[in-house]
Amino acid sequence: MDTVPASGLNVDAALPPPLRPSGGADHPIVISLRDLRKEYVTGRGRLVLFEGLDLDVGEGEMLAIVGQSGAGKSTLLHMLGALDTPSEGDVYCASTHLQSLKAGQAAAFRNRAVGYVWQFHYLLPEFTALENVAMPLLARGDSKAEAFRSAEQWLREVELGDRVSHRAGELSGGEQQRVSLARALVTQPKVLLADEPTGDLDSLTAEMVFGLIQRLHHEHRLTSVIVTHNLALARRCTRVLRLEKGRLEEVSPLAV
Repeated sequence: MDTVPASGLNVDAALPPPLRPSGGADHPIVISLRDLRKEYVTGRGRLVLFEGLDLDVGEGEMLAIVGQSGAGKSTLLHMLGALDTPSEGDVYCASTHLQSLKAGQAAAFRNRAVGYVWQFHYLLPEFTALENVAMPLLARGDSKAEAFRSAEQWLREVELGDRVSHRAGELSGGEQQRVSLARALVTQPKVLLADEPTGDLDSLTAEMVFGLIQRLHHEHRLTSVIVTHNLALARRCTRVLRLEKGRLEEVSPLAV
């Protein structure tokens, strides 16, 4: 296992080279799942969440994944972010075969290649918005001046330039989620993963936060995968997939 420094990340850990073709110059594939299986051992035996799952996500796509609670949507997202591993099959994200990563490499991958937004913001309430956003950069060894400069820039990007010095606990729910979005993108990842990013927000604030995600997706040329129960927001993505009974089914946004 890699030796991880006190800063928390071994950012020098060499990531394996791409192991799968990118899909061509016009539509390179950023995320690819092949023959994916995930099962858990429970007191009642084996629970197969999904099996034989395949998926390709092209560069620049904004993909929504919908489905009932317990279908495995969050588990799927965790595997794309190197937070969980499949029982069988292959996961490629940002030209990296995730199962080949050691612990330190997986941490470095998460810090450099993907940004993750959760339903709950997971900010540290005793720290300022600026400090919360700067943490991923400080964790990988950037200087405090560089980290704070980038964090302030991203707080302006999410329209919170006037909340830099506010502690996270002093912010509204919508503001806290925007801080978490800035924290996810401050490392300039290629991929944004969002797990019910508007689930804890009222409808008006949810609309505003989702609009912000859309704008940043386009302006920064991200590839985004968004798990959501909000079908109205899912319709605004470029593609919608329904996860049901262990299978991904493409549906028309108009039919969602």
